[in-house]
Amino acid sequence: MRRFGMRRFSVGDVAQQARLSRGSVYRYFPDRERLTSAVLARAARRFVGQSAAAVDRRRTLAAQVAEAAVFIRQHLHDEVLTLQLPAHSDTLFATLLTANLDGVVTSWTDFWLPYLAAAEARGEIRRGLKRREAAEWIVRFMLSFVVMPSAVVDLDAPGALRGFVARYIVRGLAA
Repeated sequence: MRRFGMRRFSVGDVAQQARLSRGSVYRYFPDRERLTSAVLARAARRFVGQSAAAVDRRRTLAAQVAEAAVFIRQHLHDEVLTLQLPAHSDTLFATLLTANLDGVVTSWTDFWLPYLAAAEARGEIRRGLKRREAAEWIVRFMLSFVVMPSAVVDLDAPGALRGFVARYIVRGLAA
């Protein structure tokens, strides 16, 4: 995928690169779509997993979400974390936004559930908040930093981005 892009790679290309027969690849991935989904899901999980260390250093939900936003912006072009693809339109995030990958949005949502529970215990957000809905809202908010330019804040200035997120993220979740 990295060499040929999302639209041009084949199972044969994967088999050749891995020095396997096409049949061996098909044994684990019955079709190209499942192979593509597995690679993209792995890259997405790896990206979110790597962000956990940065998020865990913060003590409030607002600061945690802000740190995740900074991590996303700082690592958009990281080859290891984002599966850089040859065509500009073939970015991991663009692909994830248009692909229907089973479990990816769920896993990203699950990532935020413990942070929301801790924020509720600290009194930062209202009791009884539908955490899964709030977590998905955070995921959607995070994705906006990938695909939308800003008219009011420099998204590539970590301090400005942290302040922007921290000012608004919890207000919708607070009592």
